[in-house]
Amino acid sequence: MIALERARHQLVTLGLKDAAEVLDGRLEQAAKREPPYVDFLTDLLEVELGCRRRRYLETRTRLARLPFRKTLEDFDFTAQPSIEPRQVRDLATLSLIAHAENLILLGPTGVGKTYLCCALAQQVCRQGFTARYYRVPRLLTELAIAKGDGSYPQLVRQLAKLDVLVLDDWAPAPLTATEARELLEVVEERCINRSTVVASQLPIENWHAALGDPTAADAILDRLVHTTHRLRLSGESMHRQSEPAPGNE
Repeated sequence: MIALERARHQLVTLGLKDAAEVLDGRLEQAAKREPPYVDFLTDLLEVELGCRRRRYLETRTRLARLPFRKTLEDFDFTAQPSIEPRQVRDLATLSLIAHAENLILLGPTGVGKTYLCCALAQQVCRQGFTARYYRVPRLLTELAIAKGDGSYPQLVRQLAKLDVLVLDDWAPAPLTATEARELLEVVEERCINRSTVVASQLPIENWHAALGDPTAADAILDRLVHTTHRLRLSGESMHRQSEPAPGNE
């Protein structure tokens, strides 16, 4: 018993708390099976690593601020036939991150843009990368607050380090010149080494007018559009398709 308690204490001291919690059970199993020492040790460490992977995933997903958790595997192609399974499989490979490329999702409201944004961000987290989701109006609000309290440089640096930044609801209303310049700073810091995902109801040809400041608009479009993939979604709103028919509620 003294040796067991010492072993448990050593595991805890080394930060292997999950392995310490299952030590008794694994020792009982080992007594019955009499596995080689290396197999017992591998099994115990695998418990620790598995728990850590789950905690790290949960932390990355929480920090991603996803409005809901979806997966690319569960995307309903019957509800959105304008997207091919091959296109979603390509997204799942995360080649965007490997090549620091951008993605633009275009289409009317309710056709699945936000779903794909969140599912892609979830895939990013599952593969050990970092992501964060923003509706653009919310991001602009946070940037304005950060300027007021002095944390603006820190926030811009944080956004620059993310492997994937999702900007949903892009330019739903014309931006002010100040907002356009702040958005440019975020995009500028990411344009060489990081991937940005943009979802918008607005066609790209209308972005320049909506970005408020012509100079900033030129720069934003140059940095976002020249290394980008585009997916155009169309059709009826998926929200409307899920509504019960009259008399069936």
